[in-house]
Amino acid sequence: MEYRKIKDEDDHDVASDIESLKGKSHTVASTNIAMATLGAGSTERTSWKRKGVVTCALTILTSSQAILIVWSKRAGKYEYSVTTANFLVETLKCALSLLALTRIWKNEGVTDDNRLSTTYDQVKVFPIPAALYLFKNLLQCYIFAYVDAPGYQILKNLNIISTGVLYRIILKKKLSEIQWAGFILLLCCGCTTAQLNSSSDRVLQTSLPGWIMAIVMALLSGFAGVYTEAIIKKRPSRNINVQNFWLYVFGMAFNAVAIVIQDFDAVANKGFFHGYSFITFLMILNHAISGIAVSMVMKYADNIVKVYSTSVAIGRLRIPLQFSSFPCLLLAFNGRLCFGIFAFRREATIVKKDLYTLTSSARKKSSSF
Repeated sequence: MEYRKIKDEDDHDVASDIESLKGKSHTVASTNIAMATLGAGSTERTSWKRKGVVTCALTILTSSQAILIVWSKRAGKYEYSVTTANFLVETLKCALSLLALTRIWKNEGVTDDNRLSTTYDQVKVFPIPAALYLFKNLLQCYIFAYVDAPGYQILKNLNIISTGVLYRIILKKKLSEIQWAGFILLLCCGCTTAQLNSSSDRVLQTSLPGWIMAIVMALLSGFAGVYTEAIIKKRPSRNINVQNFWLYVFGMAFNAVAIVIQDFDAVANKGFFHGYSFITFLMILNHAISGIAVSMVMKYADNIVKVYSTSVAIGRLRIPLQFSSFPCLLLAFNGRLCFGIFAFRREATIVKKDLYTLTSSARKKSSSF
């Protein structure tokens, strides 16, 4: 009887321990799930905040980019060397990247992800986008012989379609139907918002060379952007400033070659900074910061966000003039912007739903245990 009593007590204690362990396991699992959910939510909020800042910065910089290029011309011509200006843009971007890296090294130390030394296999991929950006930037200057700033912004939006197509081909990422619809709406409404005015009943006046240059530039911009995104996202932990440094080093080298081929005599006889003005230096600064902002968007978002932000710049070129006479254009611009935001917020909502489904499934599994 005593043995049975002790055994019953032991069985009762074991059963109690099992129930206690189950309770603890359930509590721990629930706590871990809650912490993971909160962590994911916090990370997502930080990511969206970062994306928002760089996207807004890129929109503002892009909207003034075309205007500064036009203002830098005198009597319809560039008195300065376009190749030297592009070389200074790449040099300034490289210097800013090094400055950012110096600050990181001082605060965090040198790590595998932020050191400049790397392997040949990791560096050999950068000359391709650097060369593409060289030709794209040169075309960007020469196209203004055929179009004005708003017309340039319209033609530039051809890269909306080229980027979407190349995004699907190169990165193997399928865009949703609502994003493709957003592309078309951005293209159509953007053209209307930028070009229509009260003194003209024509939409766009561009010669055949202007169209050809615009199409080539759109293809170069789209391919260079998608290719660069593939490079910088291949190793997500790699510091963006290191990746930018190597891209800009090759950009400097290619632009130096362009100076020798195209403007060597002019630079040798008149000087490197001949024809430069305050607006020219302001344009160089704008292009440099815009380039860094683009790389940030590619690193922390993607090329689709980039084309959305740059397309918003179309309306900014003529908002003060157009919206005073055409209130419907204000509605078109705001509708275009809201639709673009909705398209990508919808994708974020889908991600949130997937996360909620995942955590709910984990809770059920822990409860059954």
